[in-house]
Amino acid sequence: MTRQSTTQGGSQPEGPAGGRVTAARRAAAGWLRTPAPTTPPFGDAAAGDAPADGPSGAARLRDRVRGCLLAGAVGDALGAGIEFDSLSRIRAQHGPAGVTGYVPAYRRLGAVTDDTQMTLFTVEGLLLATRHDGEPSRPAPPSGAVGARSSAGHLGAAGVIAAEPADAADLAARMLAGTSRPRDVIEVHRAYLRWRSTQVDVSVPPAHPAPEDGWLIGEQWLHDLRAPGTACVSGLSNDRPGTLAEPKNPGSKGCGTVMRAAPFGLLPDLTAEQAFRLAVECSVLTHGHPTGYLSAGALAAVVHALVHGAPPVNAVRSAAALAATWPEHHETTGALSAALAAAIRDTTEGGGPSVEALCALGQGWTAEEALAMAVYCLLAEPDPAAALLLAVNHGGDSDSTGSVTGNLLGALHGGDALARALPGEWLERLEGRPTIERLADEFAAALADRLPPAGTA
Repeated sequence: MTRQSTTQGGSQPEGPAGGRVTAARRAAAGWLRTPAPTTPPFGDAAAGDAPADGPSGAARLRDRVRGCLLAGAVGDALGAGIEFDSLSRIRAQHGPAGVTGYVPAYRRLGAVTDDTQMTLFTVEGLLLATRHDGEPSRPAPPSGAVGARSSAGHLGAAGVIAAEPADAADLAARMLAGTSRPRDVIEVHRAYLRWRSTQVDVSVPPAHPAPEDGWLIGEQWLHDLRAPGTACVSGLSNDRPGTLAEPKNPGSKGCGTVMRAAPFGLLPDLTAEQAFRLAVECSVLTHGHPTGYLSAGALAAVVHALVHGAPPVNAVRSAAALAATWPEHHETTGALSAALAAAIRDTTEGGGPSVEALCALGQGWTAEEALAMAVYCLLAEPDPAAALLLAVNHGGDSDSTGSVTGNLLGALHGGDALARALPGEWLERLEGRPTIERLADEFAAALADRLPPAGTA
């Protein structure tokens, strides 16, 4: 890989965001140097993202949920067409600045990958868990019949609706044992099995999915094959859910955990520690290496802190502190420390963010590298459009680093602010935008009743 000495400042997108970069970097230097007070509750106007007479907590939650999901998808789509290219090839094909907008991927502009697919199915699992709260927990379906168990259920690979496994009750009991939020974990597992069916099974999307299986499985565009991760697919190849005691793929720490983990941080009634643990418990469904699941937990904790109003540097530091309470945390906390140190250096010493500094953190194929690279882009480049371009213009897993960076930017700024800051065509041409917005709004509406009262922790 060729690493030329250029900064991301030389690849600013033309448009409304470009003229604000210098001032934004000065502001970033301030937040990196200055400790912030304890994060106030999301529902409190003191959180800093709205005045006392501004939008309600529910409106701000909706804005953050939309921002997190849409910006994550935009970052994914920006990197989709260059995911497997070296930096030298990217520059040779697209110019010294690399890509400055969407390039063709999967036969179109603005196409998303498995990163966005799995994030959406994570949201749907959490949404169904919220709607079914208080009902008896449902076990995962047999792998040959992912989906409903009714006449409206979708067809498995063999074209028939399979029966429930004989040991379904035992399966549910094993999954319930030791999990912090069993309803959420079970529904997310079921959602991941539905996602797997869109990428592996040869089936037609159901015209009328059963209500207990949500509606994403009926979206035709989500059935397009988008290079799903090996560990994600193999971890869901049978009905047994991975657990902390018996994780799937115990040697895998691929970025397939962290790329889908942001939604856990959007749950407003959880503490950061609870969001961290829930992300961990849903990561071991497919990936069992501590670095893989702790990086996912850390991302959820950063998102949680950002939507609650914490300055970005405090959000990262608090997530690292949470990760440090877990065994075998050193790769994850080390990656976060490296990203924070690089951002402080590049922001406070005047050089600005650089591709070289980004690449020094890794290529993004593993969870801790993808997390560190996204954190660096968040902290070192306050202009959202430039941060997303920095996140994808390297010789690694460009769609995943772009997706995670987008999740963080959306959690920080919200959807309305990002719609003004990003080039209009990035949202206009984004694949699946109506689906993403609909799911985000349904998720936010379901979560509104779980907002803590204003002024409470």
